[in-house]
Amino acid sequence: MKSIYKISFLFGLIILVSSCQDNSKPNYQYMPNMYEPVSYGTYSESSAFKNGKEGQLPVEGTINRGFVPYDYPNTTEGYNLAKLNSKSPLDSISSKDMDKAKGLFEIYCAICHGNEGNGKGKLVTQGKFLGVPNYKDRQITVGSVFHVETFGLNAMGSHANQLSANERWLIAAYVIDLRSKL
Repeated sequence: MKSIYKISFLFGLIILVSSCQDNSKPNYQYMPNMYEPVSYGTYSESSAFKNGKEGQLPVEGTINRGFVPYDYPNTTEGYNLAKLNSKSPLDSISSKDMDKAKGLFEIYCAICHGNEGNGKGKLVTQGKFLGVPNYKDRQITVGSVFHVETFGLNAMGSHANQLSANERWLIAAYVIDLRSKL
């Protein structure tokens, strides 16, 4: 007797499920945007923006949060002005800051310039780069080192994307300290 109830229940369930399907009309979808999202092309016009433009531009005269403007241009004249006039905004550098600067120098600079700043880094000794300057032979200031870290010079690229302005000032102070030891 129990098996008849089970068979009739299963038969009724099959009829109920199959009766809901209609091939001429699709089934309802819960949150259809999850299944069929509205896609936007990467640089395409969109009604989501004002006047159907490709995107919104920042308000004129604004800068990114945390960005500190640097007043010297990426030119030889800018380098010379930074060398003469640019001073570090860091009031005093503690031994903890110098340890941090040493670590940053060893990560980003020592591979070419050497741990002592003598221009004999690992890439130079292996012959990958030639002509990396020794800090002892250069007339450098904190401002000129920061300028070169920001924009790069000759074969050295900019480190502005890898290091914040504060970290670049720390490394510049560390380079001047290294130079005094050579």
